[in-house]
Amino acid sequence: MSTYRVAIIGLGRMGSTIDDEGHSPLPYAVAAATRASDRLELVAGCDIDADKRDAFTQRWGIDAVYEDFRQMVEQERPDLVAVCTRAAGTDMRQAPDASYRVDLHAELTVALADMKVPMLYVEKAVACSMRRADEVRDAIMSNGTLFNSGVLRRFDNRYDVVRDAVLTGLIGEPKAVVHYAASSLLHGHIHSIDTVSWLLGDPTITRVRGEFEPPEYVIEGGHIPFDPQATYQLQFDSGVKAWSVPAAYWEFEVLGTQGTIRSLNNGGDVGLRLASDDGRGWQNVEAQPLVPASTVVSCLEDLVIAHESKRPSRGHIEVTHHITEACLAVAESHRSGGNWVELPGIDRDLYVFHI
Repeated sequence: MSTYRVAIIGLGRMGSTIDDEGHSPLPYAVAAATRASDRLELVAGCDIDADKRDAFTQRWGIDAVYEDFRQMVEQERPDLVAVCTRAAGTDMRQAPDASYRVDLHAELTVALADMKVPMLYVEKAVACSMRRADEVRDAIMSNGTLFNSGVLRRFDNRYDVVRDAVLTGLIGEPKAVVHYAASSLLHGHIHSIDTVSWLLGDPTITRVRGEFEPPEYVIEGGHIPFDPQATYQLQFDSGVKAWSVPAAYWEFEVLGTQGTIRSLNNGGDVGLRLASDDGRGWQNVEAQPLVPASTVVSCLEDLVIAHESKRPSRGHIEVTHHITEACLAVAESHRSGGNWVELPGIDRDLYVFHI
């Protein structure tokens, strides 16, 4: 069985240390997930911060640490590179001015694809504007790069239970999906929209509308200098509609003609109700307990499986690009007063700052 060489760019939280914060299921950091997999070998790391490079070496015993990612790729020849930097290249919570349009995830992804790295894991969101998201898509596709991003509910076996119930017809024909939780746009709703799409089998999103909190916020110059709290509504080509509700704690409910299934408490449990035999409502059905597995290990190993089987990855670039477009369309809708935005008809240069 082949093993694959892994290098990490960005040796902070997601790259190295996030497991210290109590996230679950572990391992969650890319370095830890790599060490937990018998298909992957951690070989190198890169960060512009010398202290983080030193800490990475001490923690993981990796001496091949670099300041320049190009030098790392050229010397170490990794099969898989994980991009775990800040999206806007800073830990500031707001852009310093309206000219600030740093988009580090997109910049690194394009460069790595052009350097012919075979497999990429890129933290979310993969771009701060559709102009850069288009460049990411084009670079990945033209170089034949395998790609997954850090929207990890797509790789969570606890959500597979919900998806299987939907796609096998257990709850009948799906009609609506509701996501529950207050969330920012690119740090949070890139997750929620992706998960809604995944649970439905990734149908095409045809139009989007949404608004920020506060709703009177005015977007100036096509530049949003912070990651805004937002809500949205989606329309799929399958006829299904989806809504976000800014309350509760990261739950997703899919309602069908013969029942409903809900992921509870951020994936911790599942609630299933099916139509009663007498047709007078829905009755609770006990769901089978499930042992959670590491979403990051699943995500990275999915790239390996895709590489070996010559199939698309679970979070392939076409679906990632589409979800990014739907997410940024929420901002476009807010700018238009909450009107429906038909995809792909959004301003490609509309920029949303996020970390």
